[in-house]
Amino acid sequence: MKLKLDENLGTKAAELLRDAGHDVSTVPEQNIFSIPDNELIALCRSQQRCLVTLDLDFGNPFLFRPQDYSGIAVLRLPAKPSPNDLADTIGTLISGLAREMIDKKLWIVERRRIREYRPDEDD
Repeated sequence: MKLKLDENLGTKAAELLRDAGHDVSTVPEQNIFSIPDNELIALCRSQQRCLVTLDLDFGNPFLFRPQDYSGIAVLRLPAKPSPNDLADTIGTLISGLAREMIDKKLWIVERRRIREYRPDEDD
């Protein structure tokens, strides 16, 4: 799977996803810090990459319609995350990607749980 990691995720997340066999590109590696959300998601679309982020704005399907993109994975960590919470949540994402495609979907990924946004058929 081709993934784009937002700048709010560290090198450990990229390492875990690469170790799982995913093609990972990151905002820091591309030196595109602080670009507006709409530009980041447009870049993901042009590169056919799923966006992986902690930015909750991307979890709003009225702002960013999942069916327009190669997938959006919003990671949700506890209010006071421990050092292992991010790794565990990335592990949940890796397991989900091994089971099914995220293309044109919005996933809210938490420790040991993935919720998928399912729009009405009319959307």
